[in-house]
Amino acid sequence: MNSFNNSISKTTFSLTTPLYYVNGLPHIGSAYTTMIADVIARWQRLCGNEVLFVTGTDEHGQKIQRTAEQGGIEPQIHCDRIAASFRDLWEKLNIQYDRFSRTTAKNHDAIVKEFFEIVWTQNDIYLDQQQGWYCVACEEFKEKRELLEDGCCPTHTNLKAEWRDEQNYFFRLSRYQQALEELYQSNPDFIQPETRRNEVLNFVKQGLQDFSISRVNVSWGFPIPNDPNHTIYVWFDALLGYITALLDENEAPTLENALKKWYPFNLHLIGKDILRFHAVYWPAMLMSANLPLPQQVFGHGFLTKDGQKMGKTLGNTLDPFSLLDKYGSDAVRYYFLKEIEFGKDGDFNETRFVNILNADLANDLGNLLNRSLGMLNKYCGGVLPPILGKNIPDENNVKQIGETLKYRFPEAYKIYKFHLVCEDALILVRNCNKFIDETAPWSLYKKGEQKEVEKILYTVLESVRFSAFILAPIIPNVSNKIYHQLGYNFDFNQKDLGVKTYIDRGHFEWGILPLNQNLPKASPVFVKLEPPITIDS
Repeated sequence: MNSFNNSISKTTFSLTTPLYYVNGLPHIGSAYTTMIADVIARWQRLCGNEVLFVTGTDEHGQKIQRTAEQGGIEPQIHCDRIAASFRDLWEKLNIQYDRFSRTTAKNHDAIVKEFFEIVWTQNDIYLDQQQGWYCVACEEFKEKRELLEDGCCPTHTNLKAEWRDEQNYFFRLSRYQQALEELYQSNPDFIQPETRRNEVLNFVKQGLQDFSISRVNVSWGFPIPNDPNHTIYVWFDALLGYITALLDENEAPTLENALKKWYPFNLHLIGKDILRFHAVYWPAMLMSANLPLPQQVFGHGFLTKDGQKMGKTLGNTLDPFSLLDKYGSDAVRYYFLKEIEFGKDGDFNETRFVNILNADLANDLGNLLNRSLGMLNKYCGGVLPPILGKNIPDENNVKQIGETLKYRFPEAYKIYKFHLVCEDALILVRNCNKFIDETAPWSLYKKGEQKEVEKILYTVLESVRFSAFILAPIIPNVSNKIYHQLGYNFDFNQKDLGVKTYIDRGHFEWGILPLNQNLPKASPVFVKLEPPITIDS
């Protein structure tokens, strides 16, 4: 297996969302994770790296089997329908994924069997009796202390755990206790953020128990090789879906083929509810198969609505399809990237959503562009003046901010501080609005100080361009509109932008706006949103 021990080069970056469970339609939590992954992938591409962005669906297990039975349809038909809805949502969200992995795919079956056989030969799988409380919704055994007083799982409060007493195949997780502890110690960044890392350390410190990797009386899944009475546990199967996604189309489904270019992954992006599977079980499984480990597992927080946990029983779910139909992808992406510090829990409130979008994108950014292009048309005949960034005095406050941001915003993207990326872009924009008010180019124009007017307008328009570039991975459509109105002819939604189409590195800095260009007439880059209708009780 040492032939698989390759490493990612500096010019490639591979990342995954979870493979989302298809027990129901996609929800806002799934959309949030995927938005974040898309922004990371876009940033990496913009930097000139070759990216593989994997998403997909986890389609086996007892819960899927029961859901399909309740709907009176075959499990595969149910899975096909839900998988299609995820693809539809990703299109609406402007998600540029590269691979969509489905655990019902034929090539996945081959990868799971090969991996299982490798772990089996390591003597890390054995048959034993399993007794315990099982949450079908979680597809996981629970300890008694983890359940609520009424016997329900804390995550699924309307579903009682079921008692199981059956033979299962087990994975020797306990064998990897020391290896995992050494991993966490030697590589502190393996689990992020710090709060998630501490949760895992505390869990592992209590002592790892071997975990069941098969189920009986579950037909919807892959049978255990050489023992078809058992079905491979959905999580053992699903985690391997990441590796299956690495296969090129029509390529023989072998681990060697799957692992030759993109493996190991740079990043697994997940919600904190599935942290244990990715930060404990998954690396132990990979250690057993003698495969390299992912570079990082990042577990983000949960979303609430109007300060309350979302749930069907409360009737306060947030439908991502409706939200996107109403407001569009850039608005939704901007709110969740700016208003929620990545890694922490966050809240959605529609009134706050509208107010923030109107203030930041319509009023501050959009109006600044309209205002400055209007003055350019009035005072300079609509032609960018023959000025370069170096012609703007170094003591100019706006230029100083721009020069600072060229170092700061790439670092913020690198450490996933997307709220700081948005705040920095807005700092530049707001200082431009202040700069215009303080310098009053309309007064200077009347006094015949044309050169000063031109410097002011160049400073502002270049700052708008730079802000649009900074925000392009987050709000690509708005950034496109700004760039086009400033005379550029390339598309931030072009998937190979930065890889096959070289981007002048000057775009990452302040002071590169082209000279002597006739610019188009200004038009709104973000239409102001209507406030939500509230019904008084």
